[in-house]
Amino acid sequence: RQDLARRDFTVNAMAVSLNRLAKGLSPAQIIDPFDGRGDLSRGIIRVVAETVFEVDAVRLLRAVRLAAELGFNIDENTESLIRRHSRLVSGVAGERVREELVRLLAVFGAAPVRQLDELELLTALIPELAETKGVEQPKEHHWDVFEHSLRTVGALEYLLRRGSWEYGGGAVLAAVPWSGVLEEHFTREVSSGSTRRSLLKLAALLHDVNKPQTKAIDANGRMRFLGHPLEGAARVVGILERLRFSGKEIKLVETEVMHHMRPTQLSQAGLPSNKAIYRYFRDTGEAGIDILFLSLADHLATRGPGLVLEGWQEHARLVDYVIGKRFEQEKIVNPPKLIDGYDIIKFFRAS
Repeated sequence: RQDLARRDFTVNAMAVSLNRLAKGLSPAQIIDPFDGRGDLSRGIIRVVAETVFEVDAVRLLRAVRLAAELGFNIDENTESLIRRHSRLVSGVAGERVREELVRLLAVFGAAPVRQLDELELLTALIPELAETKGVEQPKEHHWDVFEHSLRTVGALEYLLRRGSWEYGGGAVLAAVPWSGVLEEHFTREVSSGSTRRSLLKLAALLHDVNKPQTKAIDANGRMRFLGHPLEGAARVVGILERLRFSGKEIKLVETEVMHHMRPTQLSQAGLPSNKAIYRYFRDTGEAGIDILFLSLADHLATRGPGLVLEGWQEHARLVDYVIGKRFEQEKIVNPPKLIDGYDIIKFFRAS
């Protein structure tokens, strides 16, 4: 009972009598001093004691993650405690934060990320995002930079067939390419539990993180954010290093943020040339397909309810064409080498 009193949430604070189990007696005696079974049946995440977050602040993230994974709600008192202690999450070891964040991003939809913000954990975890709140954008943008970033996560999940989108109807998704090959691509593991899909959601959240620092008004009165993808990518590296993501994960997200505007720059009119497609995949490497979907999500989260279907279909057609070239004509994006290291080894062994 003393051990259970030190647990985090009531649904994790139950035990069984080992004496009865060892004797093969049935049913097992459930030791449940905090009504964990009741909270399980009600679908509630509730703290065992009001000190649980002070004892271990990673529990702040765990509450949101458990609720997301199980489809549960966090009870009101626990939510209040999370908000009260939200700043403690900044002191949690990066490795533990990464583990919780990766599992949270694996949950379908964007609601868990939204809940992190509602509970004041998101900006405590990534203070750089706080700077994007209230930053206005050009008239084609429906939301400010921060809200746009959250909406981009939701739009991405919709495009990857893992969530919903409230604007545009079925014609929006119908224009976007999808296949079993793409499904397998995005579910592929990258490093210790993270997948291409979960890391792309992270890139979507952070893709405009440096817009506040690059915001300027040009001579014509136009609002510009020149250089924000490149500078943002450098900032993202620092964020993910702090959260102890692996080098492979960081490189992938960095590339996605750095080149998130490239797809719309592939051609001034019509479909891009083979040369332009080659250069695109040369520069983006294994992140190329992911960035194409990020650009589509960025488009949806820019226009929101003001989406112009014709413009959207043109963007989706470009993405479909580029992906088709990537899969159908491998030699365009990955031309065969005239010679490689194995050829050299064979030559010198033979000599």
